[in-house]
Amino acid sequence: MSDQSTLEHLQTVAESLESGATMQIRYLLNGALPAQDVARLLESSPPKERKLLWELIDHDNQGDVLQYVSEEISIQFMKDMDTERLLAVSEHFDNDDLADILQQLPETLVKEVLASMTAQNRARMESLMSYSEDSAGGLMNTDTITIRPNITIDIVFRFLRRHSELPEMTDSLLVVSRSDRFLGILPLRKLLVADTDTIVRDIMETDCDVIYAHQTATEVAQLFEKMDLVSAPVIDPDSKKLLGRITIDDVVDVIRDEAEHSMLQMAGLDDDEDTFAPIMQTTRRRAVWLGINLITAFIASYVIGLFQNTLDKVVALAILMPIVASMGGIAGSQVLTLVIRGIALNQIGSSNARWLLNREVVVGLINGVLWASVIALLTTVWFGDIKIAYVIAGAIIINLLFAALTGTLLPIALKKLGIDPALAGSVILTTVTDVVGFLSFLGLATLFLL
Repeated sequence: MSDQSTLEHLQTVAESLESGATMQIRYLLNGALPAQDVARLLESSPPKERKLLWELIDHDNQGDVLQYVSEEISIQFMKDMDTERLLAVSEHFDNDDLADILQQLPETLVKEVLASMTAQNRARMESLMSYSEDSAGGLMNTDTITIRPNITIDIVFRFLRRHSELPEMTDSLLVVSRSDRFLGILPLRKLLVADTDTIVRDIMETDCDVIYAHQTATEVAQLFEKMDLVSAPVIDPDSKKLLGRITIDDVVDVIRDEAEHSMLQMAGLDDDEDTFAPIMQTTRRRAVWLGINLITAFIASYVIGLFQNTLDKVVALAILMPIVASMGGIAGSQVLTLVIRGIALNQIGSSNARWLLNREVVVGLINGVLWASVIALLTTVWFGDIKIAYVIAGAIIINLLFAALTGTLLPIALKKLGIDPALAGSVILTTVTDVVGFLSFLGLATLFLL
């Protein structure tokens, strides 16, 4: 469904709710629209309307819809379900997605769900839940087809015919030993053209890309991108046993989530931020970062207060101050964004960080001199005071140099400390460029104008 179609259906739903025409809405939600489109309607509705829409979806269709909405909204709905309904809904989820959701539900409810599963499914789910959500182990799906290396292709075909269908995104069969130790893969492109008397060992591939359970989701996405993979086996790093597999659709979700993560974290918002979350929930999430920003603003104000006498005597400085801080902030943000992107793509390390720092300092110096000259000229025309022009020019050069240094070194340092640069980088950078900008501008003014 296109964005325009979503808005049109939202308008239709709103008008129907207002007029009480629930039959029309029920028709839309239970067959007229695909489950993906119904999920988008739920995500695009305020809490009260969202609850009404959810209640109008037939129980048999709720599982189909639930797998397409965000994790936060899924959890909100599933918390209100009894065990029987939760089990029925969970059948629509892939094992890895269900494991992520169960980890967010109350412990008593999770125990009931696990107790209702078969021993095999319970063991698989507990295995998935033991891994972090953003690791390969948490990302993998245990729905795999495995074969032994010493059987013929004819036996493989007979084995496959006993399955009603293959797992989605199956491009190869996984070859394991009797102890489930991973040995290699048998691509379907080889299987389909092989002679039925051929032994699996003779045509399987042992030199294939594998993923270890402890690897991060980001590393997995980079491997898929680099090697153009459709799926890859996940193995235990110690025992080399096969644990599951990761498919390209999971990797697409990782890439999308990381893009949203970077965008939202730079604004101090949660990864699963719901556009239509309740007022108090949204208020609590944003209040923390507003408080942090207030502290940094007071730091900048304190620096300005140190030069109150200077500002009282030269009023033009108060007019020109925002220019210095703004230029430093923009320059620093450009560098910060570039470096964070480089870190995310694993392009920046100890071998090239110094070169990058030197380049950004030179770029900062050139841009500083260029724009300091322009601003100095405009300041002279505006106020007719060449001394003020020299002061602001010097402050611009100093602040752009510090912006380049901070924008380059800050995300690298935060990464080494285990802090997400996208989350804290912009707040610290703004504080540095504001403080350095005001300090250099007002400090130079105090030295040369008074």
